[in-house]
Amino acid sequence: MKNTLFLFLSFSVFSCSSIRVYHDFDTGVDFDSYTSYAFFKPGIDEVEISDLDKKRILKAIEKELVKKDLTPSNTPGLLINIAVKSSNDVYINNWNGLGYGWGWGYGWGWPQNNIATVSSQTNGILFIDLIDAKSKQLVWQGKGRGFINEYVKKRDQRIQGFVSEILKNYPPNLE
Repeated sequence: MKNTLFLFLSFSVFSCSSIRVYHDFDTGVDFDSYTSYAFFKPGIDEVEISDLDKKRILKAIEKELVKKDLTPSNTPGLLINIAVKSSNDVYINNWNGLGYGWGWGYGWGWPQNNIATVSSQTNGILFIDLIDAKSKQLVWQGKGRGFINEYVKKRDQRIQGFVSEILKNYPPNLE
């Protein structure tokens, strides 16, 4: 499971086409009243990913929240939690190669070998939850869905891009 987020955050490309972002929020909340945050350690500790990827995600979240004028605090207005989900999907492309004419592996009109290609891809979702520290109620949730490639370079930048896309919609536009 620890490799799940390792793979999850190794998206092959972090363009808008490779990640789909969704968000939801409580319309009765005044988001302008939040000026500080802290990470919800008990929830984050339960996330089964590598500690390195966990640090990368939290660092990326911190960077985005500072841009939104939120400051870390021991008495925060918001608690930040993360969660991940993943699935391993297998794709099979099966086609019949029909060969006509003379040559290696060909006969007159006889169907030739069935050719199948198999590929797999890990699809993942990163959830970022913002919880009101006083009421302990979820007030905003963002999630990013994308595919995973295990062998990606520049991991820090890719994670930063992924988190940035998710948090782009915070605070929500209520107009």
